[in-house]
Amino acid sequence: MGSSSMQTTRIVSVIAATIISLACGTNYVYSAWAPEFAAKLGLSKTEINLIGVFANLGMYVSGIPVGLLVDSRGPRPGTILGSIMLGVGYFFQYRAYDSGKGAIGVPWLCVSSFLTGAGSCAAFAGSIKTSALNWPDHRGSATAFPLAAFGLSAFFFATISSWAFPNNTSDFLLLLSTGTFCMVFVSSFALHVVPQPAGYSAITPRRRSASNPLHRTKSGDSKHSNKQDLPEPGRLLSASRTPMFSSQYGEAKAEPLKHDESSKVPNADTDEPSETSSLMSKSSSNASIPGDDDYHDRSTKAKATNHDSPHVDIRGLALLRRIEFWQLFIMLGLLCGIGLMTINNIGNDAQALWSHYDDSAKPGFIQQQQLIHVSILSVCSFLGRLTSGVGSDLIVKKLHASRLWCLFLSSLLFGLAQLTALNIEQPHLLSLLSALTGLAYGFLFGVYPSLVASKFGIAGLSQNWGFITLAPVPFGQLFNLLYGRIYDAHSTIDGDGARDCPDGRFCYAGAYWLTFAASVLGVGLSLWSIRWESVRSRSWAMKQVGRERQA
Repeated sequence: MGSSSMQTTRIVSVIAATIISLACGTNYVYSAWAPEFAAKLGLSKTEINLIGVFANLGMYVSGIPVGLLVDSRGPRPGTILGSIMLGVGYFFQYRAYDSGKGAIGVPWLCVSSFLTGAGSCAAFAGSIKTSALNWPDHRGSATAFPLAAFGLSAFFFATISSWAFPNNTSDFLLLLSTGTFCMVFVSSFALHVVPQPAGYSAITPRRRSASNPLHRTKSGDSKHSNKQDLPEPGRLLSASRTPMFSSQYGEAKAEPLKHDESSKVPNADTDEPSETSSLMSKSSSNASIPGDDDYHDRSTKAKATNHDSPHVDIRGLALLRRIEFWQLFIMLGLLCGIGLMTINNIGNDAQALWSHYDDSAKPGFIQQQQLIHVSILSVCSFLGRLTSGVGSDLIVKKLHASRLWCLFLSSLLFGLAQLTALNIEQPHLLSLLSALTGLAYGFLFGVYPSLVASKFGIAGLSQNWGFITLAPVPFGQLFNLLYGRIYDAHSTIDGDGARDCPDGRFCYAGAYWLTFAASVLGVGLSLWSIRWESVRSRSWAMKQVGRERQA
């Protein structure tokens, strides 16, 4: 495959990954149709929030099995499986809405909601893995496009709904079913992982002295070695084998590590590559060439790079022994839980404020307002993801700082959003809450895949991402269910069983005080993590200098 053909394949794949991601963020349009769905089926705010929680559970709990599938079988099986689950899940909800009150119980609605979340996770994992593998030296920028499309998904579908069939929840659910299935299924066949060529590796004096003498090989041996089956790009290699070199056609046959080479494998506690390392493994810093982003990173931070060690590869249960894992896990859980509470309930916020501000507002008008807020959330999330993904690359490569600063900014924005929610009384100002929450949520998720890859390696990115995304499960469930309980406690029930809360912002203020405290904790954790990383990097660099002097 020529270089121009490889470049074209990479571009087509990232476009396909972006389209797939555009269909994977539909959980965030939930608050646009959930209030009308609950009204027709006679569900309380706690019940409709429980259904929304199961969509989040599907998104995050399925991360580990989906990650194992994508890492071992490549991205395409995951995206095809995701398209089926998305189509089936939304079609079931469409049938439930058309059937009316009492036709389908809450448990089955939770199951269908879980399928939509799991389908989004499976398809999204495939798109992110493809982008990360194809652009190893620009991982933040490459993953920013599918990540941003994920955030724009709610706006995309809400806009189509408001234009094609306004105030029609039934047709909206049918659109979600058919649209997500078709977009993911068709685009999955355009996903291709392009093998990355490796440069030459410098041989250190120690390795040169330990190497075997040169000897002549038979031409038949060479021919035979070229006929070896090559592993499919994107799949796992055996943990006991390390590729010695790779060509433009794929990785060559892997050779077992010899004793003197295996001793150079980095220890998880002492030998840590810098955050500026490429996603793809390079045998040394000399594998980069002038003009490459990774080359400039290494030239400016040579003391922080282990030249003789392969790229870090930490996955599975080994993550649990890493402080970095628990830092990322807790921060994602806290901040994502805060964002999900507003994302899933911005429609209820709008309903409460309009009912208090203007009791003559008609349901159709309120539904349009809900769609507007969902669109604002989605667009701002898109901007936040794009800015965070590209900006994190600039932070690392130009400022030589940590990507964790993006999490600090996200925490600050979340805190400001919670204070805004606690003080807004006029529904016209609710767009401030939507915008701040969208930006904060976008900054959060725009940088996280790059953080996971830089800390634990690219080979196990999908399964490691699955472990990390378990974090929002307890926090998201807690914040959403508390919101529902608090809202229901302020609601009244009329003779027809319809629920209404006339108390304005006091319908949900208690929930936002809790999330404000969580955002303050997030600010503190992000600052501590930045400090811890800085101290750890300096300590590691000093050890490397000592080893070089001894050599």
